[in-house]
Amino acid sequence: MARPGPADLPPKVHAAGNREEYLYFLTSGIVSRFYVTQSGASAEFAVTGNEGVIGVASFLGGNSTPSQAVVLSTGYSYRLPADRLKHEFAHDGPLPRLLLRYTQALIAQIGLISACKRHHALEQRLCRWILTCLDRLHTDELAITQGLIAAMLGVRREAVTKSAGNLQQARLLEFNRGRMVVLDRPGLEAHACECYTVVKREYVRLLAEYWKLEASSGRRRVIIRRSSVATCASRDFWVENSLQS
Repeated sequence: MARPGPADLPPKVHAAGNREEYLYFLTSGIVSRFYVTQSGASAEFAVTGNEGVIGVASFLGGNSTPSQAVVLSTGYSYRLPADRLKHEFAHDGPLPRLLLRYTQALIAQIGLISACKRHHALEQRLCRWILTCLDRLHTDELAITQGLIAAMLGVRREAVTKSAGNLQQARLLEFNRGRMVVLDRPGLEAHACECYTVVKREYVRLLAEYWKLEASSGRRRVIIRRSSVATCASRDFWVENSLQS
């Protein structure tokens, strides 16, 4: 059933191998896309916030993926049945073009994260991951444990504890009872690898023209904090119309 307005994100948006029957256009919160091996080890390969959508397999034709999508930070989304979107793709409207641009940006993020895991130190990757999450939360705080961060980065918890300790000693951030607070964002950005900036620039390159369209329409703009990455409010307009039609 279509929902006419933003609703709570489910804790697990979709499980591995499940048919993606809905698209979730996030308005707030964070969703992690990650893979779990047969041994139980896991690693994240993409983070999505209010710049994106969960459910790309439904309009790319595959309908499912071997990965999972779970909520890291609670939020809201518009939920659109995947079957409703097929009509839009049949007519090559503005929403399908926007979704394909977003998918290319997502692929860039996945590729950069893969290279990042191979070539950059854990401390750099941790800074990149924290910045990526906080950009999508409009805050300097994140309710998360070091154990969960370790699972997302695909490393041992002890390794995250050591790297986080180094960042705390540098007065860049602090952890306290499952809550992380960034104290020096410019310093954290300086410690992050270049992947953080490269991915952000790619989102800008691919989606900037839609932001211009949104700006000319005079509609509300939802901006990822302290970066140039933003969701196009015109996208919300198209989604709302699809839900109501």
